[in-house]
Amino acid sequence: MAQLFDHVALHLNPNDNVAIAKTDIAPGTPITMFDERILAIRDGIPVAHKFALRAIAPGAPVTRYGYPIGVATQAIQPGEWVHTHNVAVGEIFKEYTFNVMNVSPRAPSRQTFLGYARADGRAGTRNYLAVIATVNCAAHATLDIARAFSPERLAAFPNVDGVIPIVHHSGCGHVAGSVADRYLKNALANVARNPNIAGYIVVGLGCEVNLMEDWSGITPAHTFDAFPPNGFGINIQDRGYRQTVELGIRAIEKMLPRANQIARTPQPISELTMALQCGGSDGWSGITANPLVGLVVDRLVALGGAAVLSETPEIFGAEHLLLQRVASEEVGRKLIARFQWWNDQAQKFGFTVDNNPGPGNKRGGLTTIFEKSLGAAAKGGSSPLMEVYEYAESVTGKGLTFMDTPGYDPVSATGQLAGGCNLIVFTTGRGSVFGSNLAPCIKIATNNALYARMRADLDFNAGQILDGLPMRDAADQLLAQVIAVASGEKTQSEQNGLPDCEFVPWTPGAVV
Repeated sequence: MAQLFDHVALHLNPNDNVAIAKTDIAPGTPITMFDERILAIRDGIPVAHKFALRAIAPGAPVTRYGYPIGVATQAIQPGEWVHTHNVAVGEIFKEYTFNVMNVSPRAPSRQTFLGYARADGRAGTRNYLAVIATVNCAAHATLDIARAFSPERLAAFPNVDGVIPIVHHSGCGHVAGSVADRYLKNALANVARNPNIAGYIVVGLGCEVNLMEDWSGITPAHTFDAFPPNGFGINIQDRGYRQTVELGIRAIEKMLPRANQIARTPQPISELTMALQCGGSDGWSGITANPLVGLVVDRLVALGGAAVLSETPEIFGAEHLLLQRVASEEVGRKLIARFQWWNDQAQKFGFTVDNNPGPGNKRGGLTTIFEKSLGAAAKGGSSPLMEVYEYAESVTGKGLTFMDTPGYDPVSATGQLAGGCNLIVFTTGRGSVFGSNLAPCIKIATNNALYARMRADLDFNAGQILDGLPMRDAADQLLAQVIAVASGEKTQSEQNGLPDCEFVPWTPGAVV
């Protein structure tokens, strides 16, 4: 339970030897502790940064949330600023164990949202037609086809939320059959099946490694006479640029009436699959927005829905929290295998997972990957971990799941959307304008100052919690907003215009 010191600092756990500044604190400021002891601040402490509550010896752990977040690299005195100049992450590689948690069956909920029913039983939060590029060489044609369908042109199809391009930087230059090739094919094939997609066409160049027939089951069309029932594919090399664009536009025009026949109807809330993201994190992320999302995840799971946690490098230091609540031995072994893979990659290629946090995270008060991870993992709430998926794999189960992805937001979210997520919740402390043209993205500010500064980009202010709004009341508000957005309410990022370039598949390995 967090305690407040003189209204200027938070002490998050009785075992913590640091507190968090609620505002900038000037050197020499006296702070009255709960034992009536007066602590004099030695350094200027920026808002959301840490200061020592007692002396910390060199090599001793620095604790936040009740867990070590690093070790002191020099003697730290009470009242001294605690950050990268006097704290290091320490040992990061470890042996893993897990604990299997009993999972109680959940009764179906009658709560609903207004969504688009799909033939396979799933439900979309949006109703899009997609134009998918096989390779970056086809990106321009893909964009031109999609951009031809302006809001004015779609006015006659009120149930269609848009025609979206799915373009990316890859598709050739990697080794056929490599991990990068497999991830790209999975990402494109599975994102085409996202429940927010009512139909799609594929645009290729014709000579790329990532040929459409290898992953989509679509053979490039040479004429428009026979419109294949499983989707329409076009290769630029068969007819040239202008004719490809014209043919793509005709194909979408033929698909629009059918997509428009699908209207929003009440759908079980269990059909929501929520992608969990954080970007531009700060010292408040693990105190306000991320635990708030965790509460909403627990409620969604209790209603039969699904949530996908990811960003594996940003869970290091908090993996034990997930490993202590796995639903089966198989899930525990899968999760351990993913962390061991990242450990092996770090040793093989000579990098350290503590390259994360980034510069902005550190300016926002985060010192080590352990500190960032403990806050990031809070997005997963307290529900049992039901399954672990590889990158861009289809998410077929309910409850809290984990997908192995890098920490980079666009790459991570791309994997989750390919997995089938139909909505994103995204927490930020420094600010983010990330959006997606595949699913609505609800962005949550961790603090009041950010929300005021970027109000046109953010959807919810978790900074209210620092002002005394009970966490459970905030969770009620956020869950109501999630249901409203799933039912068609536009997010700030949607109002700013759907992006064309946030689909970024993971491409590990060499480019040849």
